[in-house]
Amino acid sequence: MIPPFAKGATSKLSPTRCAFLYVPNGMIIDQWEPKTDLIGEESIPADLPRISQTFLRHRDEITILSNLACPNANALGDGGGDHGRAGANYLTGAHPKKTDGKDIHVGISVDQIAAQQMAGVTRFGSLEMGCEEGLQGGGCDTGYSCAYTNNLAWRTPTAPLPPEIRPRAMFERLFGSTDFSQDPATRKRQELYQDSILDVVLDDANRMRASLGSADQHKLDEYLFDIRDLEARIQKIEKSNLLAPRDFPVPSASVPSDFAEHMKLMTDLMLLAFRMDMTRMVTMLLSVEVSSRAYGEEIGITEAHHGLTHHAGNKEKIEKVTRINIYHAQQFAKLIDRMKAIPEGDGTLLDHSMISYGSAMGDGNRHDHDHIPLVLAGRANGKLKPGRHIRYKEETPLSNLHLAMLDKMGLQPPASIGDSTGLLEGV
Repeated sequence: MIPPFAKGATSKLSPTRCAFLYVPNGMIIDQWEPKTDLIGEESIPADLPRISQTFLRHRDEITILSNLACPNANALGDGGGDHGRAGANYLTGAHPKKTDGKDIHVGISVDQIAAQQMAGVTRFGSLEMGCEEGLQGGGCDTGYSCAYTNNLAWRTPTAPLPPEIRPRAMFERLFGSTDFSQDPATRKRQELYQDSILDVVLDDANRMRASLGSADQHKLDEYLFDIRDLEARIQKIEKSNLLAPRDFPVPSASVPSDFAEHMKLMTDLMLLAFRMDMTRMVTMLLSVEVSSRAYGEEIGITEAHHGLTHHAGNKEKIEKVTRINIYHAQQFAKLIDRMKAIPEGDGTLLDHSMISYGSAMGDGNRHDHDHIPLVLAGRANGKLKPGRHIRYKEETPLSNLHLAMLDKMGLQPPASIGDSTGLLEGV
């Protein structure tokens, strides 16, 4: 922020933020990939298939990448377990050890490679978020540990970083902690006395406001409003959960039952962390592999997502999976809307970010790991040139993209990540 009437003040380039958003169980690929057999790049066409059509209004801000693959997510002699391998492989590029015990082993994920290089630059090297609870022990897929299906981030080959799904917990991690060791009555009393975390810093904020220029005063007001707005939304959800009918399972405090509402809360927290430069790296597991989540309230589909993907060619099931894929894509498109609407420096928050959205599984019915769905949003401070569909050669490793993303963040990519063969060209 620049004081009023400051002389010689110069603006510096905004930092490049990066996020990896993951959706499980593959997609109906022929409703995702643009219709072309060309190897190379083209402008994103207007006649996109139904799922990717969701992003049409953002085609100048996205890059669709086709023919990327996750080779180390294949069986490689280990038999079944494609969902376990998909989740474990997505950001590590590694082939996980087949075990449902404590001896898990996969690789270090790209987000943690970045976090290690940015240590001390931001308050948090990375943030791990999610929108569905997942077990961290036992088996979840044909001999593969639940740690593989339910985590994207791996600090070491044996140490996953579980995603936080509770908006309240993530909010308090970012903006002020609460002593969870207190008994419920004490904490309830404290909440009655402290309506907002902003009460603690309001005097300091007002003093700082007086020293700022008009543009930065507006920026500060916006920031404080966003904090309070998030608080109010979380408090509203907590109150409604307490009033839920007793004959239905009550969700954990501050975790909405509606997927879109939950994702918006978590992504809004992500955007605030980006705007404050608390972190420049986020992973978000929108739903776990083998997810049994149904979307009855949201889009009228009461069957479990994973079960529907085993459609065996049934047109009715294929249509339902397509609708779920579209619904997920719509929430990502709304995130792009919000990032485009946040001014920052010489552009917008989206201009200074690169947000990956995709899966390590292509066709959920075939359990394959080629032709995976992948879209990049943002310009990464001019390092990305969106508005293009790029079709690579068959079996081009997704990890090549991750090496290139590290490079575009101004970091030093390692010699390889898992099954990578070099920096992805053309992106």
